[in-house]
Amino acid sequence: MPVGLCLLLALAVCAVFGQTRHYQFVNYDDDIYVYENPAITQGLSWHGVVSAFTHIGPAEWLPMTALSRMLDWQFYGPNAGGHHLTNVLLHAANAILLFLLLRQMTGAMGRSAFVAAVFALHPLRVESVAWVTERKDVLSGLFFLLTLWAYVRYVQKSTVPAAASTFQRFTLHASRYYCLAVLFFALGLLAKTMLVTVPFVLLLLDYWPLKRSNAPTLQRFNASTLKRLLVEKIPFFALSALACVATFVVQQQGGAVRQLTAYPLTARLENVFVSYARYLGKTFWPAGLANPYPYVEHWPLVEVLLAAALLVGLSAAALRWRRRFPFAAVGWFWFVGMLVPVIGVVQVGNQSLADRYTYLPQIGLCILVAWGAVAVCGAWHWRQAMLGSAAGLVLAGLLAASYLQTGYWKDSVSLWTHTLDCTAANDIAHHNLGNALTDRGNLDQAIEQYQLALKLDPASADIRIDFANALGKQGKMAEAIQYYEQALQLDPDSAKAHFDLGNVLAGQGKWAEAIQHYERAVELMPNQAAMHINLGNVLAQQGQWDEATEQYQRALQLDPNQPVAQMNLGNALLRRGKTTEAIQHLERAVELNPDYAEGQYNLANALNQQGNAAEAIRRYELALQLNPDFAQAHYFLAVVLAGQGKRAEAIPHFQQALDLATAQGNAALAQAAREQLGTR
Repeated sequence: MPVGLCLLLALAVCAVFGQTRHYQFVNYDDDIYVYENPAITQGLSWHGVVSAFTHIGPAEWLPMTALSRMLDWQFYGPNAGGHHLTNVLLHAANAILLFLLLRQMTGAMGRSAFVAAVFALHPLRVESVAWVTERKDVLSGLFFLLTLWAYVRYVQKSTVPAAASTFQRFTLHASRYYCLAVLFFALGLLAKTMLVTVPFVLLLLDYWPLKRSNAPTLQRFNASTLKRLLVEKIPFFALSALACVATFVVQQQGGAVRQLTAYPLTARLENVFVSYARYLGKTFWPAGLANPYPYVEHWPLVEVLLAAALLVGLSAAALRWRRRFPFAAVGWFWFVGMLVPVIGVVQVGNQSLADRYTYLPQIGLCILVAWGAVAVCGAWHWRQAMLGSAAGLVLAGLLAASYLQTGYWKDSVSLWTHTLDCTAANDIAHHNLGNALTDRGNLDQAIEQYQLALKLDPASADIRIDFANALGKQGKMAEAIQYYEQALQLDPDSAKAHFDLGNVLAGQGKWAEAIQHYERAVELMPNQAAMHINLGNVLAQQGQWDEATEQYQRALQLDPNQPVAQMNLGNALLRRGKTTEAIQHLERAVELNPDYAEGQYNLANALNQQGNAAEAIRRYELALQLNPDFAQAHYFLAVVLAGQGKRAEAIPHFQQALDLATAQGNAALAQAAREQLGTR
């Protein structure tokens, strides 16, 4: 029976979330944390493992999550479907573990299965599973449940007599399961630090269902029992404290923690009460789910008071009935307590709440409902049939709703269109929809979204930068430059604004101005390979080959698998007469991207300069297979062939070079080809 239920849970998860196997990445943090993150796109390596533990990522230090992303990239590369699949498999494993854990603790098969099924299928899970960035939810969930499993095994295996001292109990109980629990907890914190409340969850489990009390009722802790249990949790509390400090420092450095003056304490406290009420509402009626929910600085007083009354009233009821219904107190305070790190007392980000935050806290509510329903029905003759039918209907509804909700995550345009349908005054959604439309080439629609976003957040430098990028793609360079300059007035230290403005100026041939902005961008964000590459390109245009070489080398230190940096460094070295070294980098460039015609062409030039005409010819031919309209490749292939006395083979390529260069407006190349044909 348990095996069959585990299989059903896995199948249900795959039925709902398996569709993500064909989904794309979305343009909301997936770029920052996954597919444009050099630390991830280099795959799994010893250097990457060390880097995950020693370097801080974009506003987070989560080594286990980073390692899982590296491993995915090692197997799947940029195929988003593979990354989605890992999330699905982890979530299925979590649902099965939850079922087995609850059954092990309580012996209740049906209720444990129901809680696990609701956890697996609830629409609030969609954000955590369908969003690649939220690997930290499903991964930390795995370690959380493994921590609870090891802890329960430790408790069940304990045989120390009640008369033993606290020190004796702690020493004797430090069994392999206790050590495993501490280890899994530490790994979980390294996946997502929201697990800092785990020590309190363990204390709740001590109360029920583990009933680790010496009191006659088995549901009341006396002072000595509580002291013993608290001492037992010291390693867990210590790890939580360290994680809290590390998280605050990292997120503050990354700019994710808003200054306390950004949102007044009263506004944050209002949001705390209202958010708890909203989480409850979304649990029992999961409609209008979106990401993100805009922060509301001033809630109506009536709503705040009602939400506060609901929170206080339910907490009081749980305490009042804790002896008769211990599961109610445990379930309720599991829910309330696990949300504390993200409830907004210290505001992180600019969302008022998030579906993903309920990934583990909602388990508590499910326990309360499942065990509460059985308790309410009592010994009623039709209890089993009625509860079974109700559970079936609930799960069917959740499955259908989650399947529909998951569909909105298929791509960025779908996600943000749905978010705007569900929320009001959402500048983030307008902004990101504009970016998604820009990527699709729908520039007019994108600009409309940027304009709406700016109306909601006129002080945003980031919106202006992306607005300028869209204008630049329309050829409206003067307007684009105005928006870049406005962005820099709002945020003079915006590396992105300096970099993108540098790109526009470089495109206009304003090399000196472009270099100034690129250098400032590199100064502000030295760990971005693309910035070093573009600075190197402009320096190369100015003939500063030594300086360009240095920038390309810095880019490759950051991302050794960057083919453009490998190719441009090879070209720079070739200009400096270092042919052998140049060829090594050019060969690496085409190894990383064998379908890059320009890379094959540049390697052919280097080989020809080295005197390896045969291999040069082969590379020119590869370049032309990839791009038959590559005029320069035709010309230099003809030159090499002619140099070998194969004029008959060279002439058609000279003619192709002439025709293509003329059509492409390359007068110098056309004249060179014409002269070659004239000397035939």
